[in-house]
Amino acid sequence: MKAFNSLFEMMEAFPDEQSAIDHLRSIRWGADNENAHCPHCGSTKVYHFSDNRNHKCGDCKKRFSIKVGTIFEDSKIPLRKWFMAIWLITSHKKGVASTTLARDIKVTQKTAWFMLHRLRHAARTKSFNKPLEGTVEIDETFMGGKDKNKHADKRKGVRGPSGKAVVWGALERNGEFRAFHLTTLKDVKAAVEAHVTEGSIVMTDEYPGYQGLSKSYYHQTVNHSGGEYVRAFYFHINSIEGAWSHIKRQIYGIHHWISDKHLGRYLSEMTWRYNRRDIDDSLRVNTLLAQVEGRLRYKELIA
Repeated sequence: MKAFNSLFEMMEAFPDEQSAIDHLRSIRWGADNENAHCPHCGSTKVYHFSDNRNHKCGDCKKRFSIKVGTIFEDSKIPLRKWFMAIWLITSHKKGVASTTLARDIKVTQKTAWFMLHRLRHAARTKSFNKPLEGTVEIDETFMGGKDKNKHADKRKGVRGPSGKAVVWGALERNGEFRAFHLTTLKDVKAAVEAHVTEGSIVMTDEYPGYQGLSKSYYHQTVNHSGGEYVRAFYFHINSIEGAWSHIKRQIYGIHHWISDKHLGRYLSEMTWRYNRRDIDDSLRVNTLLAQVEGRLRYKELIA
């Protein structure tokens, strides 16, 4: 597997389109195509054409490329440009704006926006089979502009305090960070019960919505309104608040505004990158390439 520590090194590693295709195929199917399968019927009886780009299923007889069944399907953008976009979205700590990506890889802003959303589609966590455990910091935050900057008819929101979107998060110490867009603050307790193993140490602020967690968890709170931020050098939610700060710097500094409709997709990108912040850049690129299955059509994105 090729390694690279800069965008320049990555483009040297993939000097042409065929090298990018070969790399994607090796990640999806293995170095010797031992995991080759048909994206249409799932058959492992696959024939390979001499052009090294096209394949045919021995059962359903359909032809396909390595991009079929992935976020790259039906995209006219060369894979090398896709690789550049992946590098930028996974290596820049605050992501990349569609306007910046459009300029950097020479595509339209609309194309860049769709590309980034397809990458966020790949970065989403498909399922949460393993609940968080051990010591888990829980917190909620709110995303949106200040009321004083809004038109009068927009100042009475129903999503959360001051009309902002409610985002809930859980961070397992030395483990995974998860964040979700919630419809209402009333769902925070249910979110804890859905994502944290019973008996774990759960730390929150004094928000009343978490009352009753002590029946199933070792629940500790810190009184922020009283000026308490850490107790006994262990009980605090400073780590998840640091994660919120990082996410908000991306939203307000890079994107400036995110609609409720797509907020969950941006959270998927941010948490995916946060959970892999300690691995090297090339491994982050290859990790995202390893989970590109699942097509996202434009009409589905904007519906």
